[in-house]
Amino acid sequence: MKRSAEGHERGLDGILLVDKPIGPTSMRAVERVRRAAGGVRCGHAGTLDPLASGLLVIGLGSCTKQLSQWMAGDKRYESVMDLSAFTATDDSEGAMEVVEVALPPSRAVVESAVRSFVGEIMQAPPAFSAVKIAGRRAYDLARREVRAGGDAGSVQPQARAVRVHGIDVVAWEWPLLTVRIHCDKGFYVRSLARDLGRALGTGGFCRSIRRTWSAPFRVEDALALDALPQRLLQEHLRAAPEVQG
Repeated sequence: MKRSAEGHERGLDGILLVDKPIGPTSMRAVERVRRAAGGVRCGHAGTLDPLASGLLVIGLGSCTKQLSQWMAGDKRYESVMDLSAFTATDDSEGAMEVVEVALPPSRAVVESAVRSFVGEIMQAPPAFSAVKIAGRRAYDLARREVRAGGDAGSVQPQARAVRVHGIDVVAWEWPLLTVRIHCDKGFYVRSLARDLGRALGTGGFCRSIRRTWSAPFRVEDALALDALPQRLLQEHLRAAPEVQG
C-alpha cells in the first residue's frame, strides 16, 4: 500500500468523533486530525464556536462527501445563560452591558418564556457569526465596525426560520439559567440567550455552550481532542452510518 510523505497509510476512511474543548476553532481541530491522519482529506459536519465545547463530527477520506447530509441532522446542546447582561458577541467574550433588574423573574415566568421559543421561530443570527451579509461574513463586518469605533450591534444579520424541538430548564438561580436544547441545524444558542433576555426584560448571553448530540452521533462516544493520537489508524475510526432519506 502506498504511503504519504509522513509515512501514514493512504486510504484512511471513516468518521472520527471529537470532543472539542473551549478555545480552538473547529477548523483548528480538523487541522490537528488531518496532521494525525497524514494529510488525508478531512472536514467537519457543523461548526462549534471557539468558546463552545462538545461534539465535532469529522469525516475523513470519502466520508467528507457525506458531511453536508450529517450536518442537516438535529442537534442537542447544554448551555448556561447569564440574564444579568447583554454582550456584543452574545457570549462571555464580548464586553458586558449590565441590565438593572429590580425583581428577577420567577422560575415559572422563565419557563413560560422559554416555551415561546419552541416550534418554528424566526431567529436572527448573532452579529459575530459566519452568516453572510451582502457577501461578507457577519463577524468580519462586526469587527470592522468595532475597530472603527462603532457599535457591532449595527451589524444585523437577517432573521430566518429555525425549528426548535424542545427546551428544558435544568436549573434557575438568578442570574444563571441552565437549559438543554433540541433543535434543527441553523439554530444559534447565543441568539436564544439574547432573545430570551429581551423577552424577559433582563439581559441574556451564554456563559457556556456544549453540543452533546449531532444526529446520529453522541458526545459520549467522542475522543477528547487532547487525547488524539499522534498517528491515526483505521482502527481509530468508525464506519460511516447509512444516511437516511
